[in-house]
Amino acid sequence: MDSAANGMRIRRGATADAPALAAFAARTFAETFGAFNARENLESHLANAYGISQQTRELLDSATVTLLAETEGALVAYAQLRNVAPLPCVTQPDAVQLQRFYVDHPAHGRGIAQTLMAAVRDVAREQGGKHLWLTVWERNPRAIAFYAKCGFVDVGETVFYVGRDRQIDRVLVAPIG
Repeated sequence: MDSAANGMRIRRGATADAPALAAFAARTFAETFGAFNARENLESHLANAYGISQQTRELLDSATVTLLAETEGALVAYAQLRNVAPLPCVTQPDAVQLQRFYVDHPAHGRGIAQTLMAAVRDVAREQGGKHLWLTVWERNPRAIAFYAKCGFVDVGETVFYVGRDRQIDRVLVAPIG
């Protein structure tokens, strides 16, 4: 997949993208959730989830597809899909996990999220998926509203840790269509 729409290019990530992806992922996570988490918990999570070595492993993982959205050569959004067993509350058949979906704050409101979600659905279809599932922090109303607009429905909850802080994520599922 390598497509362009509205001046934005979406492509699959490669290992050479690991440093830029690690920096972008850590920054967007911190901007989104930093105000709601203790600094030491946030720093612990960022170190474990978004380092260059972690991103390299994910980019090399055959069960993971990373999509990068770029405008004028700059990374503005990314999504990661994983073909793994879903959580027990996801009973829909052939469900592919949308593990991460982040759009840079200055790019909000420009249609980038909708275009990236369409690309996510294309990749999930290529993987034989009929449904997408994801987890989203229960205290992230903007993301929950976006996912609802994309056809996701709430099917349960799961625990997510930011450092040592136990948080509740909602589990959402949508047909790929």
